[in-house]
Amino acid sequence: MPKQTLITPVILSGGSGTRLWPLSTQERPKQFLNLLGPLSMFQLTFQRCADDRIFRKPIIVGSSIHAEMMQEQMQEVGATPNTIILEPCARNTAPAIALAALAAENPSDLLLVMPSDHVIRNVPAFQKAVQESISVAQSRWLVTFGIEPTGPETGYGYIQQGDAIVGSSGSLSVKKFVEKPNLEKAKKMLEDGDYCWNAGIFLFRADSYLTAMEKYSPEMLVACRSAMADGRIAGEFFYPDLNAFASAPSESIDYAIMERAEKIAVTPVNPGWSDVGSWDSLFDISDKDDDSNVIFGKADTIGSNHNLIHSHELEIAVLGVENLIIVTHENRVVILPRGQSQNVKKMAQQLEEKE
Repeated sequence: MPKQTLITPVILSGGSGTRLWPLSTQERPKQFLNLLGPLSMFQLTFQRCADDRIFRKPIIVGSSIHAEMMQEQMQEVGATPNTIILEPCARNTAPAIALAALAAENPSDLLLVMPSDHVIRNVPAFQKAVQESISVAQSRWLVTFGIEPTGPETGYGYIQQGDAIVGSSGSLSVKKFVEKPNLEKAKKMLEDGDYCWNAGIFLFRADSYLTAMEKYSPEMLVACRSAMADGRIAGEFFYPDLNAFASAPSESIDYAIMERAEKIAVTPVNPGWSDVGSWDSLFDISDKDDDSNVIFGKADTIGSNHNLIHSHELEIAVLGVENLIIVTHENRVVILPRGQSQNVKKMAQQLEEKE
């Protein structure tokens, strides 16, 4: 690959991940937790874009409340970003990505936008799909990456694939985006066969994204330009102006741009991806013991199977139970049936309101 096609990773780390409560909280969200091993998902994201034959140093967009945590975790893995932009308030993904696009060294720079709270098991397959999408992105398509569904998942959005893009290595036009479906609709889309999961990972030129924003969400672009122009540098961090950034509409990239723009492409890829968006998804991607239990920490399982137990502080013992999720953190113990973890966020909110 020619050197001039080096890609700038954009790592988004502003999410709160409350569906993995009580472990994941706003103060320490899931991307900074060591859920799957010695490294956090934030640190693993750096590793998948560490090849300097493919990538430049990344641009980080995160929350100002996590600045110290980000700094510590980057030092642990020797990561040296190009820029660290600290959002003064949360405004969703579309404005966050605009900050990164405005911070790019050149308008024609290719940006690979990646949430920092995903797991990708097969990094070479992911990198191959990214490289094969370069020519499409350089032709001013906004490229998203679609994951081959393994079942009728109701926790993900879907993308309907269209026709192959002439001259590409496997990218397709996008017919439409579909919000998280109910089970019946998810099954129907799998039967149709031309749908993939929306991974929320994107590749495009910085100026292509900003041009689309100027057309479809101009007030957002004005706010983000002002936030960057009036921002300040403090050490290795850049702080956009609070008042300007707070005036940006709080919208996702899908809603603000991808569902409205014309030249939208999808590159199908199957890299062992998960957004680890719930305890159920953590169970699905984790190694199981002989009784199909997933155990993190200390647990004795007697006559029990298909359980997820996550407890590093307390020793858990279970007898004759199945299909449970058991999580302990500090002074909290959460128990729920497997298959219900999409409701954890709601449960956490209700308990916070009681307090």
